Amino acid sequence: MLNVFSAIGARITLSIGAFGQGAVFCWQMLRWLIPGLLQRRTWARTMPLFFEIGNRTLPVILITGTFVGLVLAIQSFDQLSAAGFENHMGILVTVTLVQELGPVLAGVMLAGRVGGALTAELGTMRVTEQISALSVMGTDPIRQLVVPRFLACLLFAPLLTFFCDVAGSLAGWFVAVMLKDIPSGPYWYHIKSAVESWDVMVGFTKSLVFGGAIAVIACYKGFHCRTGAEGVGKACTESFVISFITILVTDFFIGTFLSGLYRGLYGFKSLI
Repeated sequence: MLNVFSAIGARITLSIGAFGQGAVFCWQMLRWLIPGLLQRRTWARTMPLFFEIGNRTLPVILITGTFVGLVLAIQSFDQLSAAGFENHMGILVTVTLVQELGPVLAGVMLAGRVGGALTAELGTMRVTEQISALSVMGTDPIRQLVVPRFLACLLFAPLLTFFCDVAGSLAGWFVAVMLKDIPSGPYWYHIKSAVESWDVMVGFTKSLVFGGAIAVIACYKGFHCRTGAEGVGKACTESFVISFITILVTDFFIGTFLSGLYRGLYGFKSLI
C-alpha cells in the first residue's frame, strides 16, 4: 500500500513540474511573440509554414467537413420530417457545423496532421542537438522555432474551420435538395434567417484557441522529448492525445461561457 501511495505522489509531483515547465515555456514564447509581430524576420520565418499548415491540411479538412455534413443531413432529415420541419434542415446542419463540429473537427485534424509533424520535427532537432546548437550560437530557439509555428497555427486554424463549415453546408444542401427534394430557396433562406454573426464569432473564437493550444503543446512536447527514436515517437503520441483532450475541454468551457453571455445580452435564441 505504501508503494502505491508513493507512486501516486511521484506521478502528481511530475505532473505539477510539467505544468510549471509548460507555463514557463508559454511565458518565454509570449515574451518573444509580442515584439516579434512588428518584425519582418518573424513573418519571413512564418510564411514557409503557411504552405505546410494550410495547403497540405486543406484536403483533409474538406473531406472531413463534407462527410460530416452528409451524415448530419441524413440523420436530421428523418427527425425533422416527422415534425414537418424538413425545410429547416439546413439550420441544424449549418449551426452545428459553425458553432461546434467545424472548429472541433478542424482542430482535431490540425492536431493530427500538423501537431504531430511539429512535435516530430522539433523532437528530432532536440535529439540531434540542433536546438542546443542554436542556444550556443546566441539565438533563442523559442524565438527562432516556436514563435513562427505558433503564429502559423493561430492564423490558419480559423481559415481551415471556415472551409470545413462551407464544405459541410454544401454537403447538407446536396442531401436536402438533390436527394430529399427539398426546395433550394427555403433551405438557404432559413439558414440566412437563423445563422447570426454571433454563431460565426463563436466558431472562430474556438478555432483560435484550439490553434494556439495545439501549437504550444506540439512545440513543448518537441522541445522536451526524450532521446532516441522512441522518445520522439512517444512525444508525438502524447502531443496528439493532450491536444485532443484540450480541444474537448476548452470547447466545453468556451461554449458554456459564450452561451451564457449570449443569453445575458440577447436572451434565448430560437432556431425555428
